[in-house]
Amino acid sequence: MHSSAATNKKGATAALTLGALGVVFGDIGTSPLYALQTVFSPSAPHPIPVDKAGVYGIISLVFWSIMIVVTLKYSVLIMRADNDGEGGIMALLTLVRERIPPQGKITVTLVVLGIVGASLFYGDSILTPAISVLSAVEGMEVVNSGFKDLVVPITIGIIIGLFMIQKMGTHKVGRLFGPVMLVWFLSLGAIGLNKVLQHPEIIKALSPHYAVDFFFHHRLIGFFALSAVVLTITGAEALYADMGHFGRKPIVRAWLFITFPCLTLNYLGQGALILHAPMDISNPFFLLVPEALRIPMIVLAAMATVIASQAVISGAFSVTRQATQLGYLPRVRISHTSRDPGQIYVPAINWVLLVAVLTLVILFGSSAALAGAYGIAVTACTAIDTVLFFFVVRVLWKKPWWMVVTGAAFFLTFDLAFLSACATKLFEGGYIPVGIGAFVCLLLLTWQRGRSLVTQRRAEREGSLQEFIEELHAVEPPMPRTPGTAVFLHPGDQTAPLAMRANVEHNHSLHEQVVILWIQTEQIPHVPPKERLVINDLGYSDDGIFHVTAKFGFQDRPNIPRLLRQAQASGQLESVIDIQNASYFLSKMEIRRTNLPGMSSWRKRIFTALNRTATDPVSFFYLPYDQAVIMGSHVEL
Repeated sequence: MHSSAATNKKGATAALTLGALGVVFGDIGTSPLYALQTVFSPSAPHPIPVDKAGVYGIISLVFWSIMIVVTLKYSVLIMRADNDGEGGIMALLTLVRERIPPQGKITVTLVVLGIVGASLFYGDSILTPAISVLSAVEGMEVVNSGFKDLVVPITIGIIIGLFMIQKMGTHKVGRLFGPVMLVWFLSLGAIGLNKVLQHPEIIKALSPHYAVDFFFHHRLIGFFALSAVVLTITGAEALYADMGHFGRKPIVRAWLFITFPCLTLNYLGQGALILHAPMDISNPFFLLVPEALRIPMIVLAAMATVIASQAVISGAFSVTRQATQLGYLPRVRISHTSRDPGQIYVPAINWVLLVAVLTLVILFGSSAALAGAYGIAVTACTAIDTVLFFFVVRVLWKKPWWMVVTGAAFFLTFDLAFLSACATKLFEGGYIPVGIGAFVCLLLLTWQRGRSLVTQRRAEREGSLQEFIEELHAVEPPMPRTPGTAVFLHPGDQTAPLAMRANVEHNHSLHEQVVILWIQTEQIPHVPPKERLVINDLGYSDDGIFHVTAKFGFQDRPNIPRLLRQAQASGQLESVIDIQNASYFLSKMEIRRTNLPGMSSWRKRIFTALNRTATDPVSFFYLPYDQAVIMGSHVEL
């Protein structure tokens, strides 16, 4: 029995490791397609000399960048800062918000940094499919230069197909991801090892002194080279962001035993090729592949880049859901493509990303042209992760200041060096992720601020819930009660729902059972069902009116009919409610812009426009349409 259990555990761990290999490492695993090509491109504004010092220096920089940023910072340190098993910048932000007082400049700064990081992720979600698929299809030019004119059309076709299948859900094709990426990484290692065996002296480039020497002799060129070297660590944040799907150990194992060694061998192989065949370095990755295997490698590379793109697209869906649940975006339509709560599809985000990716492919036309745009979003995100993580180290883990400051300074030195180098390419395409991030950040902050103001002014109109209940009991003769159950959705437990007030004022009656329901989103990914419900009889245990607070994590699915069945089964309700025939009352708020203080007029316009895009709450909360009653009201902004 013990042997069988151990075997099953090992099998489950192996399956998770293989799954992590397919989903987590797609972005960083396809970097060899274009990273060194960009570094040594003859058309680069600051070309790197193709000699021993230049090649060894760059390979050393690549290896130690991966070692310090990906292995040490993310695998060893940041992935230990999980929020109920979940990772990613939003989860890290909620850890900070939980432990630091909500008011104060430090908290506001950290929250804004977290929002900026999440916003920049959308820029990465647009750039990754464009540059990775382009780089894979460009391998056709190595086989036959006459295929050059087909690169963009084929890339467009692959990208359209990729976004078209998103509604099917990644779980249906996810079983293929792990094996394909395993073959991909083993192929990377094999073709790299082949060249390393031919020129074993390239292994010396792993010594850090070559990186230091390169900077010492090529200060300015070395600085500009960082903007291309950073392409080798794109996708590093995916190790942390996808931790909730696979767990820390499978991701770290896949990185240490498969991904990292294979990437290292491939970069060493490309370095040896560039050094010993400098006359033809137009595409060092595919030139590294034996001629007879280039077409199969192009096909494999295309599959790998589709998987890499899938990972960031799914990440964009997850960030959107988390931002919605945390109150930074209006409700959007979210489809769950399987029983796994992590498998979601957000149509609006999907089509916006498709249009943006196709626009980049058509405008830039090659991975080399897009390389200038890539990097700023990645390096900014890693720097923000460093800042938020070391606040967690200090506040949550109670580590001494000297350790926090030393650690943060060490990693920020690398983060800010990369970010500064990438910033030099702001006008070479770097404005794209910055512009996208700034726009998304504006939307997130505007929605959060506007929502706060609307909630405040709405509360002024709603009045005290307890006083309203007292007024109902003081009515003479008593308020008539009609058969059935009414459920009033309301964001809070202090004020009375406007829909309930309007129902009493216009119909002069009340249902026999009244449920005032507050869906409260906690700053954690998941809330266990046993801890979900808080039921309050509002001071009267026999009037059939009670308030239910339902706590959900920002990654939970708020299904109200299912929730009411849970409340009924708990035995805490003062009377039996008719869930099957219940009427669900919602307030539809019309936002009227005024000259009231709190937000500038142009941001008020943005907020009202966002408010009109909010999805129907009936479908969002899984309510039956024929039992939902929408009652109109307005609030001034």
